[in-house]
Amino acid sequence: MKIVIAEKPSVARELAKVFGATGRKDGYIEGKGYTFTWAFGHLLQLAPPQEYGFIGWRRQHLPMLPAKFKLAIRKIKTKDGFVEDPGVRKQLDIIKKLFDEATEIIVATDAGREGELIFRYIYYFLKCKKPFKRLWISSQTDEAIKEGFRNLKPGTDYDTLFNSAHCRSESDWLVGMNATQALSISAGSRSVLSLGRVQTPTLAMICSRFIETKNFVPQLYYQLGIQLDKDGQLFKAVSIVNFNVKEEAQVLFDKIEDTGSGFPTGGKILDVEAKPRKEPPPLLHDLSSLQQEANKRKGYTADQTLNLLQNLYESKLVSYPRTGSRYIGDDVFAGVPQLITQLTTHPDFGKQAEFLMTVPLNKRSVNAKKVTDHHAILPTGETPAHLSADKQAVYDMVVGRMLEAFHQECIKEVTKITIESGSLFIANGTVIRSAGWRSVLNDKEEDKKDEDNPSLPKVKKGELLPIVEKALLEKQTKPKPLYNEASLLKALETSGKEIEDEELRYAMKDSGLGTPATRASIIETLITREYIMREKRNLVPTFKGLAVYDVVKDQKIAQAELTGSWEKRLEEIRSGASVADFKAEISEYTRSITNELLAAGAGLAEKLVPKKEDPAVV
Repeated sequence: MKIVIAEKPSVARELAKVFGATGRKDGYIEGKGYTFTWAFGHLLQLAPPQEYGFIGWRRQHLPMLPAKFKLAIRKIKTKDGFVEDPGVRKQLDIIKKLFDEATEIIVATDAGREGELIFRYIYYFLKCKKPFKRLWISSQTDEAIKEGFRNLKPGTDYDTLFNSAHCRSESDWLVGMNATQALSISAGSRSVLSLGRVQTPTLAMICSRFIETKNFVPQLYYQLGIQLDKDGQLFKAVSIVNFNVKEEAQVLFDKIEDTGSGFPTGGKILDVEAKPRKEPPPLLHDLSSLQQEANKRKGYTADQTLNLLQNLYESKLVSYPRTGSRYIGDDVFAGVPQLITQLTTHPDFGKQAEFLMTVPLNKRSVNAKKVTDHHAILPTGETPAHLSADKQAVYDMVVGRMLEAFHQECIKEVTKITIESGSLFIANGTVIRSAGWRSVLNDKEEDKKDEDNPSLPKVKKGELLPIVEKALLEKQTKPKPLYNEASLLKALETSGKEIEDEELRYAMKDSGLGTPATRASIIETLITREYIMREKRNLVPTFKGLAVYDVVKDQKIAQAELTGSWEKRLEEIRSGASVADFKAEISEYTRSITNELLAAGAGLAEKLVPKKEDPAVV
């Protein structure tokens, strides 16, 4: 009997349906020579400290460094405390019985690091020794499932993936358990002060930006502005130099000559620079970039977007959602024209789909070397029906980005005119000559950045134009904006480095904080811990979060780049790097941060008492 184990019941039902298995039993479905069973996500977790003899929270136990980790059944909270989940125990017993009877075990958990960990923990907990094969698919369509089953891989091909997942799990336990106890004990806190390998540097980023913005003192500066007239077309220009002293600006303002009619005049064109600029289409979406777009356009949280996308995946409408890749290989690209053809009746994108059928497709997102476990997110070609407004919105973002990614470049003409009138002025303008990919969403927002003129008239060097208006502009410097979910996700990709170029940012993804699949849960964890809260669309720290940050901000555990380097190491383990070396480094790191926090926490209890004037009190 072939036993197929999926990550959750809904996926097992879909797999069974493809094979025509209809015999529903308690905890599995059977038929056609297959039995389909399931987990409920993580059934097992690394055992808590007390199972290694660390009873109670005591300074002398720290750091806790188990010689060998144990697995424990997931627990639930009851009036009697945390107890073993009876539903998990029951399902594990069912899986064990099926594994014992199996002639072949097929792993169909999600094809990624956490999916591999979910299965392997079950496999090792049940002490199963039978070989297993791996189903590795990026789509839940019937054909993709059948093709995947025709090309099952040996389970051993994914040993390094499990090693990476297992190291991540153990390192999170070591850092989280020890740091949390060290800070809570040293602070003498009555409540748990949770810290974590990824959540703490993320909190540090949010708090640092909040404090920087709160303490920002705006600086006044002055600019000169003029409006010129070229044959009835008015355009604006501003002084090249900013002035810190108003009187200095006033001197030059007065030099803008006046005519007898009472209007200033005398703008001499010193230089006209018009350059075409080719703007390549954006890359296809991975999970993180889609979450950013959904937050900007619809205000969806990262967690909402992931859940909506997962539902679309299980409904066979989009490819695997938890991907960190924004590229596809040539094999997938071969099916893109058909996907585009099927969109010609789409109410918003039909015309663009028709156009793309007549031109060569842009291949910027086609690079097999940059595809990781799964390619970028694409529609599957299945026709959606009766989607909720939220699901439709996310689906359309996937479809829209696909059309953008394979579209032509946007051709702009960027013009800069240098003008003299007492001092030097610059007028900037952009004209889109060929919208290319920008015509898909017809999104003008990006073109408005730093633009005073949507377009500029044709002028010649040496020409003298009348100035119909002048102004002494008083402006203020502005702080960096608070993080919202879109900007935080972007920052997490690069461990806080501000990198606008999407390809350079993508190149740093292995050194980011967390992974595309985990960043949403990091944000939700910080909210659950009452360290941050949502304030409109912004993420701001609570008083408790600021108090914890104040203690840990100079400690290793809060350093984003250091934590990001561990993520890179985990990726290297997937490629065969030494597990023993990583574990030794994490153990040493754990000793170091535990000692730091035991020393740093004194006095934190006082800081946890909120002051009324603090804007982030909850």
